[in-house]
Amino acid sequence: MNRLGASMNPNFPRAVSWAAGILLLLASTLLFAHTIEGSDASFVQNIDGAAIGPFIYLGAKHMVTGYDHLLFLVGVIFFLYRPHHIVQYVTLFAIGHSITLSLGVLADLQVNAYFIDAVIGLSVAYKAFENMGGFARLGFEPDARLAVFVFGLFHGLGLATRLQEFELSDNGLVANILSFNVGVEVGQILALSLVYIGLSVWRARSSYLRHAFVANTVLLGSGFLLTGYQLSAFLLLPWEP
Repeated sequence: MNRLGASMNPNFPRAVSWAAGILLLLASTLLFAHTIEGSDASFVQNIDGAAIGPFIYLGAKHMVTGYDHLLFLVGVIFFLYRPHHIVQYVTLFAIGHSITLSLGVLADLQVNAYFIDAVIGLSVAYKAFENMGGFARLGFEPDARLAVFVFGLFHGLGLATRLQEFELSDNGLVANILSFNVGVEVGQILALSLVYIGLSVWRARSSYLRHAFVANTVLLGSGFLLTGYQLSAFLLLPWEP
């Protein structure tokens, strides 16, 4: 598994400038949290009984549009070349978020959504920093698998807070939460398949390692943008469990 350091990129100032420009273009969309709204929100609010198909669809849609979850997963697989390594890491992430998604809703575990989303943003920055060789330069190497699992727990809580925005009927609740979870996995597989194909095509080009530092700088900055935005909301906005 490769890791990058600033020394690998002789054009470090230029790379940072490019990354800053990309972040400015992305900021307007990254700072608005994805949520369940519109007709989807009306459906979730009014459903009474099991609705397996619709909840699978909602889970898949939420993951595909969940840029914070996807940015983290992009960081996770960025330097994973072997399919079985990707399956291993993604499975750990899936187990983590499945536990807390189900527990959060079914056990009515109340957490501040802004704080959880801040941690999710931090997970993106963490993975990018690891990819850039930051921890190695500090003289230690955290367990990457454990980190993915732990952050998966926080991502699951983030998913749970989206459903906790509604007064969910107890009738069919377990089936609906499990269906939503299945949908999240379906969306994750679809999104990661496209990301993996894109990375595979890019890896065949000489520009991959040359621009990998810039890509991870964008991930790092995106994570910090998300973290800062959510922390400001956590500190300034009222929250009621």
